[in-house]
Amino acid sequence: MTASAQYLNPAEAARRLGVSAKALRLYEARGLVAPVRTSAGWRAYGPDEMARAAEIAALRALGFSLAQVARVLGGDPQGLEPALAAHQARLEAELGQTAALVDRVRGLRADIARGAAPSARDLARLAGPAGKPAVAFDLPWPWGGERFELRELRALTWIVGPLGSGKTRLALALAKTLPNAAFLDLDRLTDGGAAAKARIAADPALAARVAAAQAWMVEDGATPSDALTALLAGLEADGPDILVVDIPELGLDEPTQEALSAHLRRGSRTRPLFVLTRSCAILDLAAVGSDEAILLCPANHHPPMLVAPYPGAPGYEAVATCLASAEVRARTEGMIAVRPAAA
Repeated sequence: MTASAQYLNPAEAARRLGVSAKALRLYEARGLVAPVRTSAGWRAYGPDEMARAAEIAALRALGFSLAQVARVLGGDPQGLEPALAAHQARLEAELGQTAALVDRVRGLRADIARGAAPSARDLARLAGPAGKPAVAFDLPWPWGGERFELRELRALTWIVGPLGSGKTRLALALAKTLPNAAFLDLDRLTDGGAAAKARIAADPALAARVAAAQAWMVEDGATPSDALTALLAGLEADGPDILVVDIPELGLDEPTQEALSAHLRRGSRTRPLFVLTRSCAILDLAAVGSDEAILLCPANHHPPMLVAPYPGAPGYEAVATCLASAEVRARTEGMIAVRPAAA
C-alpha cells in the first residue's frame, strides 16, 4: 500500500490511542492486531486497525489479560466473570464516594436554606483530598530536614532516582508516615521465597488471590518463579491500606516485568501503591496514566519532586536516565562506581 493520511505510523497510532508503542508491538506479537505494511515495508495503522487496537486498549483498561482479550475478540466469553466482577467492585466503590460527596453538598445547601452560611473549610472539603496534604513529614537524611508534602494519593505512585539519591529512605518514610501502610522490602527474596510460600500455604484466601494474579500474569507472558510468588504474596496480602514496594523487578525477566506492570495498573486494584523501581519495563513512561504520579529523588539531594510524564517536563529526562531494561540491569548487577586514588 502507499502512504495515506488515513494511515498512521506506530508512534502516531499509539499517541492517538493513549497507549505506548511498546503496547502496540505486544498486541501485534500476540496476534491481536495486524498493522498493514507500506510500500517501503513500514508498519501502518488504518481505520480498521485503529478500531481493533482501540477495542484492545479498552479491554486492557478494564483489567483483562491479553489472553482474555483474545477470547473476547474471538467471541468466547469464558473466564471473563472475575475481571468483570473486579471492575464492578471498583465502580461501586467510586459510586459510594460520589454518593458521600453528594450528601455533603446536599447538607451544605440545607444549611444555606436555614440561613447558615458554610465556612471556607466546609466548601474546601468538596474538593476532596486536595484540601490538605495526604501526607506530610520532615525529610530524613540525606536531606536537610526539609518539609515534604504530597497533596493527594494516586492509585500508583512511582519512586525513581539514581543510586545514592535517598529514594529508599523516602519510601521507608512514606511507609512509616502514611496511615496503615506497609513496606514490602527485599527480605522477601532472602530465603528463596520460603517465608512467602509458608504464608500462602497457611492462608487459603491469600493462596487463591496469589494463584489468580499469577494466572493472569502468565496469560500476559510472565514466567512463574519464586521471586514472583514472593512478590505476589506481599501484594495480595490482607492488612495494609497502602503498600510501598521496594524494587519489584528483582528476580523477574523482562516479559514478567511487563506483565507485572500491566497487573499493577489493572482496574481491580483497590489500594494505593508506591513502587520504587529502576526498570523501564516496570515504569513505561509512555504508559503513565492520569491516576499515576512520579516522584523523583534528584541526585543532588534536592527535595523529592513530582514529575509530569511527558518529554520536556522538569525532571523528565532525569527520570528517563534512571530507568533501564532488564538486560542492562542484569549486565550491571553488583557493579559500583570507584573513584581512583590520587597519585
